[in-house]
Amino acid sequence: MAQLRHPPGGRDARIMLFAQFLDRTGSGVWSSAAVLYFTFVSHLSARQVGLLLGVSAIVGVAGAPLAGHLASRFPARSLLVACHLLRLATMSLLLFCDSFATLLPVVAVTCLGDRAAKMLDMLFATLVAGERHSTYRGLSRSVTNAGYAVGAGVAALGLAVGTGGAYRALVLADAVSFLVAAVLVGRLRESADPRATPSGHGTARPHGVAPTARATTGAGRSPWRDRGYLLFVVLDTPLNLDDSVLNVGMPLWLVSRTTAPHAIVPVFLTVNTVLVVVLQMRVSARAEGPRRAARAVGLYGALMLACCLVLAVSATGGTWQAVGVMLAAAVLVTLAELMRSVSSWELAVSLAPPTRRPAYLGVAGVSSAVQKSAGPLLLTGAVMVAGPAGWIALGAAVAGVSLVQRRACGRRLDAMEAAAALVGQPVRRASPTASRAEPVGPRLTPR
Repeated sequence: MAQLRHPPGGRDARIMLFAQFLDRTGSGVWSSAAVLYFTFVSHLSARQVGLLLGVSAIVGVAGAPLAGHLASRFPARSLLVACHLLRLATMSLLLFCDSFATLLPVVAVTCLGDRAAKMLDMLFATLVAGERHSTYRGLSRSVTNAGYAVGAGVAALGLAVGTGGAYRALVLADAVSFLVAAVLVGRLRESADPRATPSGHGTARPHGVAPTARATTGAGRSPWRDRGYLLFVVLDTPLNLDDSVLNVGMPLWLVSRTTAPHAIVPVFLTVNTVLVVVLQMRVSARAEGPRRAARAVGLYGALMLACCLVLAVSATGGTWQAVGVMLAAAVLVTLAELMRSVSSWELAVSLAPPTRRPAYLGVAGVSSAVQKSAGPLLLTGAVMVAGPAGWIALGAAVAGVSLVQRRACGRRLDAMEAAAALVGQPVRRASPTASRAEPVGPRLTPR
């Protein structure tokens, strides 16, 4: 609570965190009601609902790189307001769409705006919170999870009523959350221009990595041509699978392969939400800085392997054993999520050239978007079919990728530090007290 009162970035950070809370509350309302809305209000078949959500998720993959590209040319605040207003418009249009053909473009554009807004939230932290962007990220994670939980509770009330009017009221609640968030973001003082050159003042320096030579860091280069950063993004994609394991794999596994009661499924999300809200800040403090974040990648792999091994044995034994094992898996996958949220965020920022950070963070956002599209297909089409052996193989694969990612990130950090030494710039390494250091990110200028 003290961190929320005095977050990195001061007044603007407080406003932004509240806007994120409202945004995610509305998203929690819609995500809890979307499938039922399309089924009972729009009268789509199960196949149409699956196709609608799948195609929309694929379109949403382009949201992060598109936002990163635009953020290199326009102020991040204005773009984020535009994303909120875009989603306000599309959610309002849902109320007037009653066929698959009309719903598909509307839902697809909504997903595009969702992914773009999340990338711009990330960019905001690097611009305003400076070196303490990891602390801000931890606060953001706690706030957004609390918002999702509140939104799910609101949705439960509407779903309990079950009428068409109640479903439409939930859609309006989501739309209103975007409107209020846009108003709040509009009150922010404009951040320093992320397009600033190395001699300017618009760049937050990566935590523990000094500015480096242009040829080594890729300054001025498109992120799509930076092989080292693209390798990070490619390896980061399977390191986001904890999301699909929690939301798709575990519920399906419980109902199809274990004797645990189906009522345990909502408990997974409850355990996840509570642990994230309670532990995120502590985990963020212990994984601050690029070197610690790289080590956290290895721990993520170990936790995912442990979770998958636990799931593999959950199909044996009686009902109470299955319940205990599945809840243990929920705890393990949540701990893995905590590690991933810190390491992926910190490394995406630290491995990017400061002068090209908006575009690079846009590319980094592709990993989670691709996972959201491909992860459920991997789990339902391969892991579930293979049974316990599928979980063991998945855990081993993720653990192996985490080790490769850790080494690859270490090599890139070494190269960045070596380049800094060549141009005669001292490299300040991250320390346990770094979170209390004075931010060196861009100053805020009055509106």
